[in-house]
Amino acid sequence: MIEADAGPENREIRIKRLSMRSMRRGIKEMDILLSGYAAANLAAMSDEKLDLYDLLLRENDQDLYQWVTGQAPAPDQFHALVDEISRTYQK
Repeated sequence: MIEADAGPENREIRIKRLSMRSMRRGIKEMDILLSGYAAANLAAMSDEKLDLYDLLLRENDQDLYQWVTGQAPAPDQFHALVDEISRTYQK
């Protein structure tokens, strides 16, 4: 049985989905980094920034980890967001 498209995702559900995707990554380090960032920032993000964060979460964890830790440069479209995530954990 094929279910009909439920239509656009409402903001509250979208934030919950992105929070869960932030917590359930492939490597524990990314779970920690992204879940903390998501908890502190998702609710205040614009829809456009949520779109960008959603795209970021589709990237490979190994790449994400290198970008966030500064081991490799993030692609231009993600540079500002990755920089923001990185600054969240700098002491």
